[in-house]
Amino acid sequence: MWRSLRFTNVSGESCEIQGFPGVSYVAGDDGHQVGAAAYREGGKGDAVTLAAGDTAYAAVGFTQVGNYDPEDCQPTKVRGLRVYPPQETHSKFVPYERTGCANEDLRSHHLRVRTIEPGKGPA
Repeated sequence: MWRSLRFTNVSGESCEIQGFPGVSYVAGDDGHQVGAAAYREGGKGDAVTLAAGDTAYAAVGFTQVGNYDPEDCQPTKVRGLRVYPPQETHSKFVPYERTGCANEDLRSHHLRVRTIEPGKGPA
């Protein structure tokens, strides 16, 4: 299942955004990371220029953790996502309750992200 993670320019001036956001599951009151960060799928992509109020998005892919062996996956309830916009060091929390795999060495990627693209993306 893929969802659009949207980035909106809330400043009064144009800006550029390019590449991949950092995305990971988080849990607990302390927001600790659960499992490995999202696998970056595809190339870096072209820079997207956003005028004030414009939006760009990155597609985030979520795998059904019930498809994994529980011993391998280590299923864990998560509160949402920690998201770092490309080239930024400050993150935002996005509420998205579900179950993630706590095993950082999982053989496949249970969380994936694609490069930033112009527009709002699919609903």
